[in-house]
Amino acid sequence: MKINLVDKDKKLKSGLEIIILNDLDTAKDKKVLKALNFEPKDESCVLLIQSAKIYVGCESNDYDSIAIAIAEAIKKFNSTTIKSAKVVLKDTTNLKAVVEGALLADYKFTNYKSEQKKSKKQELNIVVESVDKKLEAVVNESIVICESVNKVRDMVNTAPADFYPEVMSQIAKEIAVENELEYKIHGEKYLEKNGMNAMLSVGRASIHESKLIHLSFKPKDAKRKVVLVGKGLTYDSGGLSLKPADFMTTMKSDKSGGCAVLGIIDAVAKLNLPIEVHAIVGAVENMIGGNAYKPDDVLCAKNGKTIEVKNTDAEGRLVLADCLCYAQDEIENIDYIFDYATLTGACVVGVGEYTTGIMGNSNELKKEAVKYALASGEYATALDFNRFLRKTIKSEVADINNIASTRYGGAITAGLFLDNFIEDENKNKWIHFDIAGPAYVEKAWGYNPFGASGAGVRMTLEFFKNLK
Repeated sequence: MKINLVDKDKKLKSGLEIIILNDLDTAKDKKVLKALNFEPKDESCVLLIQSAKIYVGCESNDYDSIAIAIAEAIKKFNSTTIKSAKVVLKDTTNLKAVVEGALLADYKFTNYKSEQKKSKKQELNIVVESVDKKLEAVVNESIVICESVNKVRDMVNTAPADFYPEVMSQIAKEIAVENELEYKIHGEKYLEKNGMNAMLSVGRASIHESKLIHLSFKPKDAKRKVVLVGKGLTYDSGGLSLKPADFMTTMKSDKSGGCAVLGIIDAVAKLNLPIEVHAIVGAVENMIGGNAYKPDDVLCAKNGKTIEVKNTDAEGRLVLADCLCYAQDEIENIDYIFDYATLTGACVVGVGEYTTGIMGNSNELKKEAVKYALASGEYATALDFNRFLRKTIKSEVADINNIASTRYGGAITAGLFLDNFIEDENKNKWIHFDIAGPAYVEKAWGYNPFGASGAGVRMTLEFFKNLK
């Protein structure tokens, strides 16, 4: 969908007008709307074809409410053959929400449909009092952000037969070349040579070679240096601790953290933000076979920590452990380390399908991350570490277990496991984002369709934009 920013004095022909409504009495078509039992509530929407209007309810003036309202209207617009629609925006502080709600709702993933429908060339005209460079910049920035989010959605939605570590590394290379980024792609010989046995073991039974991906964006006079680490499990069978069949059908989404990291650095480069960003992805496939790693194995990570394997389905934290060590060994003077992973079902149970669990050692940093997540339109909450849960991952055989001795607090114990691979000087610079809930949902919600949402991209870019 094409977005146009239009001055109100410019003569404009649009096939439909979208009207965001919070009070029925202000509507010109009040009688018709009442007859249709329309209420100006969130997610309520009606098309009046004779008057060429789409009315959509909206109860609040915050980003999420506006974005969801415009998303509902766009879905209705998409159901027609009309080529253009307009929305008159009196409050330009809502411009970002309107653009992003429209573009994120317009996303479709139809790559595997045997009959491909011809894509419609529809346009949304956003009418404002007066177009200026500041408003144009908002629109352009939001378009870049949405394109990166939708790129992540495409990657996550792609079937595992078509998206394995080699493919992920090729896509990363394409992003690097397009944006003139530095890049390194390492294979299993590198992992073995550099003692990255945790990550190496997870991918051992796959026919696809594991890949360590490292992209770098290095602008002149960068304000900060940030490392992003992503779990790139292109498919997770659970390994020898095999998942039940019902839990395997969405496991193409286990690469969401790694895909988010690639989407973030893509947007950072296109927006030319004054931040040095390193994107590191552990691209691995966790399969079964005669050479698969096993429960009771003891693995030695890159930093020398030994890990007793209690469950081969707790594999993402093993991949992240080595990637976090790699990042700290290879990159100096880091200001922030953020890792992203669909790490635990426990996080989904604890905070729901739509919310990211944010963990780390710095309460101040966690609060900042939650604040910017909410400001970006993503849901997030902090989950606090504590000394008693830390004891539950101690091993009698090795330094730590890869799962806790208790079934409770699984999201937090996974975060505490990762904390073992953060060096002392970086403890308060690190945040772990468990995106297991929002990354992939099997029903549409708000401006997110069935499947991948691109979780993590918008919240991180909002954080970056506010760095001083």
